[in-house]
Amino acid sequence: MKLAIAAFVVVYLLVVSFGFLLFRRKKTSRPASIAIHIPEAEESTGLSDRIRKASTSVGRTVARLEGFLPKSEAESSAVRLKCIRAGFRNDSAVRIYHGARVALMITLVGIVLITGLASYNYLLILLIAAAAGYLIPDFWLGSRVSNRKRQIRRELPDVLDLMVVCLEAGLSIDQATARTAFEGRKSHSPLADDLDVAVLEQQAGCSRSDAWRHMAERTDEQSVRSLVSLLIQAEKFGTSLGTSMRVHAQSLRTKRIQQIEETAAKTTIKMLFPLVLFIFPVIFLVTIGPAIILMLETLKQGFGN
Repeated sequence: MKLAIAAFVVVYLLVVSFGFLLFRRKKTSRPASIAIHIPEAEESTGLSDRIRKASTSVGRTVARLEGFLPKSEAESSAVRLKCIRAGFRNDSAVRIYHGARVALMITLVGIVLITGLASYNYLLILLIAAAAGYLIPDFWLGSRVSNRKRQIRRELPDVLDLMVVCLEAGLSIDQATARTAFEGRKSHSPLADDLDVAVLEQQAGCSRSDAWRHMAERTDEQSVRSLVSLLIQAEKFGTSLGTSMRVHAQSLRTKRIQQIEETAAKTTIKMLFPLVLFIFPVIFLVTIGPAIILMLETLKQGFGN
């Protein structure tokens, strides 16, 4: 136990020393006036000042931890796109993601060292802890993306119905999109959030077709891609947008019903394995067990006589 604590202290001091050497040039380049105002900030004991200091220190720590993780520009773009598909559009989302990876790796390795879990296979347990800390944020972000796509797929037919109602009431497609985004914002709908971004892109000068394509890329949902293609073709050939949306919404509902029926049909096959492994042996034991016991007692009495 003492050896594990000592090893953890050594690793911690090495990490801190490396961080100090890495950011020493940035600290020395700061003006001297900052050092003058530090004691005044330390003398402040208000709750709001403490919360502000804590949030600032956490943000700086996360930003610094990101620098320890080497990454290319392509990887950063892929992570940013994944964060956007998960619903995180802040500029700090990528930094928090990489910082969380490094912080979780250090935390898990420290827990392993302190608790003595690595006493049996030192190197293997440490590698498993580091790999878990590195992969857990990625798994969590992927799960967040899948849940958001599932929610968008579920909400799309209702959103299309609302847009059709707005179009039939006399609104244009842009006004109908803005109104649908406004109504969906009250229920914190992810699809309404993407529609709102598309409206803002059009107001910033982006064409309607490009804004719809960007929305399909942000959601990464096949039903949204099909809707965008349908809207672009309807606008290009001059067909009715309301009719196209109504047909697409009906096809999405029919597809959902078919998926539910398919899942229900697969239930019989999936229940076969629990029946054979768990339920049938118990039934046989209850029904045939007393008869077997009676036969054994009869045979025992017969041989005894």
